[in-house]
Amino acid sequence: MIPYGRHSINNNDVKAVVKALKGDWLTTGPLVEEFELALERIVGAPCVSVSSGTAALHCAYAAIGLQPGDEVITPPITFIATQATAALFGATITFADIQADTANIDPIAVEAAITPRTKAIVAVDFAGHPADLYQLKAIAEKYKIYFIEDAAHSIGSTYKERSVGSIADITTFSFFPTKNMTTAEGGAVASIHPDLLLKAKRFSRQGMIRNPEEFLILDEGSWHQEVHEFGLNYRLPDILCALGISQLRRIPEFKAKRDLVFHTYEEAFIGQEGLVTPNRRTDSHPMWHLYPIKVNPIFRKQIFEELRQAKIGVQVNYLPAHLHPVFNKLGLKGKFPISEQFYAGEISLPMSTDLTHSQIDHISTSVKMAISKCE
Repeated sequence: MIPYGRHSINNNDVKAVVKALKGDWLTTGPLVEEFELALERIVGAPCVSVSSGTAALHCAYAAIGLQPGDEVITPPITFIATQATAALFGATITFADIQADTANIDPIAVEAAITPRTKAIVAVDFAGHPADLYQLKAIAEKYKIYFIEDAAHSIGSTYKERSVGSIADITTFSFFPTKNMTTAEGGAVASIHPDLLLKAKRFSRQGMIRNPEEFLILDEGSWHQEVHEFGLNYRLPDILCALGISQLRRIPEFKAKRDLVFHTYEEAFIGQEGLVTPNRRTDSHPMWHLYPIKVNPIFRKQIFEELRQAKIGVQVNYLPAHLHPVFNKLGLKGKFPISEQFYAGEISLPMSTDLTHSQIDHISTSVKMAISKCE
């Protein structure tokens, strides 16, 4: 089975992890800060490493002080963590439909959804293609609310020649093995605002304060530390940071290889009827995490099963979040037809740096054959 996504580990990655295992630190140590500084050089904003992309979102919402009654505007086409981590603070999830060409949240729909209770706009860079970041940022500034970018798919991408991570108030990343780079499990929060990043960091470190100048309990010994607001243990250990440091050095290589896979698919599908390939806007240079095609929804299931039978690990990304039963319990109202139409015909083809030309040829040929059987 050709996997739909896969990590790329080379000898330098292995050596980095082995060296960390032989060192003095297994959990939080000097490699954490080294990784965060290396990450900052890639994304263009200071960073805090955490244990997953979901943890990064949870920390981002904590940083903006999300509370019960606040509203968060999100797109339906995303993994449910985008909404779940906000809902667990008691926030109300408001959906805004997507743009048909990129599957990213539509700024026009976002502005129409804003109310006096709106606390944040959350954009998701679907498949690695950045959302309309400047337009969304302008809307957030207009209404004096926060702009969060869920960049789980898009580390290494650029928007109008600026790195993803350097534009939104807070940006979150995921380093799961199928993503553009990996720390095995892991994620990060980046922010252009030092106060927000500090709040995110404290939440990810159980709310612990060690700076004597901030203590409310005085006259304790040098061992003292205290908590002013609750947090959780979302630390990323040195071992995984060692892998992350090595992987970050390979970002240019990863991006070039993913570009090659993308363009090889693109050429293979020129003129193919019954199939729509992903769009890339001229203002963006995505680091592609997915290669999402769209087929006739009537035949999507049949095509999907044909490809699985051909040992091709296709996937569907994603069931629109508002259709998950959990939102029925919350009394969600509204319809989001573009998201539902996108989902109905979407199939993600394998996308990874290690795909060979022969594998891509097998995948593209199998896709064409599966579509032809439906004509």
